[in-house]
Amino acid sequence: MPVVGFDVNTQRILADGKSWGEVGPYEELLGTLHFATDPLNGANSRITDVGLARRSDEGMVEFTADVSIILPVERSRGTGKLLLDVVNRGNRVGLPVFNSAPRVAIEVDTPKDYDLNLGNGFLMRHGYTVMACGWQVDTPKKSALITLQGHTVEGMTGRVYTQLQSQTDTHNLLLSDKGHQAYPAADMVEARAVLEVRDMPDTEAHSVPRDDWRFGRIDDDGNYISDPDYICSEQGFEKGRLYQIAYTTDWAPILGLSFAALRDSVSWLKYGSDETARPIENIRHAYAYGISQTGRYLRTYIYNDFNRDESGREALDGIIANVAGGMRGEFNQRLGQNSKDRNNMMTHLFPFASVPQTDLETEETDSLHRRMDDRGSQVKAMYTNSSAEYYRGDASLIHTDPDGNRDIDPASNARIYHFTGTQHGIGTWPPTDTTESIEGVSRSQNIRNVIDYSPLLRACLFNLDRWVTNGVEPPPNSHARIDDGTAVPFELVKKVFDGIPEAHRPDRIAVPHRRDYALRDDVEQIQKMPPAVGKAFATLLPAVDADGNEIAGIRLPDVAVPLATHTGWTLRHRDIGGETQLLMFAGATMRFASTESQRVASGDPRPSIAERYPSKDQYLARVRHEAEKLVEQRYMLEEDIEFSVERAERFWDYLSTEG
Repeated sequence: MPVVGFDVNTQRILADGKSWGEVGPYEELLGTLHFATDPLNGANSRITDVGLARRSDEGMVEFTADVSIILPVERSRGTGKLLLDVVNRGNRVGLPVFNSAPRVAIEVDTPKDYDLNLGNGFLMRHGYTVMACGWQVDTPKKSALITLQGHTVEGMTGRVYTQLQSQTDTHNLLLSDKGHQAYPAADMVEARAVLEVRDMPDTEAHSVPRDDWRFGRIDDDGNYISDPDYICSEQGFEKGRLYQIAYTTDWAPILGLSFAALRDSVSWLKYGSDETARPIENIRHAYAYGISQTGRYLRTYIYNDFNRDESGREALDGIIANVAGGMRGEFNQRLGQNSKDRNNMMTHLFPFASVPQTDLETEETDSLHRRMDDRGSQVKAMYTNSSAEYYRGDASLIHTDPDGNRDIDPASNARIYHFTGTQHGIGTWPPTDTTESIEGVSRSQNIRNVIDYSPLLRACLFNLDRWVTNGVEPPPNSHARIDDGTAVPFELVKKVFDGIPEAHRPDRIAVPHRRDYALRDDVEQIQKMPPAVGKAFATLLPAVDADGNEIAGIRLPDVAVPLATHTGWTLRHRDIGGETQLLMFAGATMRFASTESQRVASGDPRPSIAERYPSKDQYLARVRHEAEKLVEQRYMLEEDIEFSVERAERFWDYLSTEG
């Protein structure tokens, strides 16, 4: 068994010992998992460069990962279900979504230094054990993040391709995305290094002359400091512009070991190990949840079929890959970068769908599930997306052909759900156009989207569990389609927003293109940087009604009984530059006028709140009715009816206060 040790550094009772129904109180075990992976085992054959890792005397590849296990104090009261919380950039993502727990900004020394809020206790009430195991080696250097301590290939050099963007004008750019550890430059005067700049992700690039920039950084006094983690320019880099650099590095972490860590940590809790006692022994079914980066990570996990452990057993029984669109990522690539998240910077796109499809441009036929299907795996998958991934350009490709000519239904063991009118993450509250992000202060041209779609994910997990354990089919796929006219080109959506005052709509959206990186066949490594850019993939968007709200998909009461237009897009504000670009991951909420007179004065064609709803009580009654319909359709759980009504009332009161 690859798990060969478990060190518990901290054991603590959570929520002051609160009892969660029949399951009782919960505690957390914080510590370190020790792994010994067999590089010759077939389950590890697709881990890039695993054969180049240092080996123990027994021929194993040994490494460690941080781990958090949240479980019932009375172990026997658990219901035998495990949720693998696939941490995003080292941060937990399961509790904020399923338990509606507050997100914690990790600025503390260790995980035990902050209060782990269990929110509404959804996972606890359902008897879940929740495990977060580190998988990423290049997170920012903050000890509270849950990370992996892996291997590098000594003496290896190669080229990397990175996109850099700043919210402010600057003389320095870190050679990574979102503050992650940089791949240092191997040669501070490398002549082959290439820097390009674009104003939109898919427009023509302009070369930045090599004499205008160099590796290193400039301090506050204007002095040059040699630093292989940065590039600098005396002329400066402009805020909002997209700088893309190809250069040589000598840091070569073996990224794919992360898949072994997550798979084998789950197998350890599920099946046990002769070498290492597990803290709970009744786990029978295991599900993984990943969002954004880790949603793409799970799509990569599926594509490579990393779910079969070294004993040939299935680790996970079900997967929810949230807001991943049609992308995967550089999670198993030689010299790949876990932090990358833009479809115009990665080769990992096709295949998009869970069933075989052919790209007529390249004549390639493949499917996301091909390897798992070839061995008859019955693992269930749910692919859930917000509206933001459609405007990013790749979400529609998981349910259409690459040229957008016909619908493609997913595999029988998969479901596709679109959360209508939502942004990439849970909605922003209170309403604002300015938020803090890992990249600094970001500002949009609209108020950020306020919709909280966590009730839909709670229902997804509930339905996934019933699907796996009892064979109860989940609700049908729900998303825009070509055959019923709800999946349309951007031009048709744009016309609606032309009539809405202060909509700040984009003139165009960037679309993903086929890119020739000359990917090696024998090892996952790109050879051509920058790549040759080919034909664009077709991007279709959800059609909208006269209010600008999307028609298809799962419509929460926020959209079905609206007080505003909710979108998955908003533009960057001129304060942070790049004002023609979408602010990545952000959506907008454009409130309706309060009264008819206000609407007429502003020229807004959308009926006002007063014209739609005679009173607050009647509005809330309609919200409740729409929530009950979702429960009947099984897209939402009954316990979330009140959750929906409470948030609707909060937004009504906010708009009333704001006039």
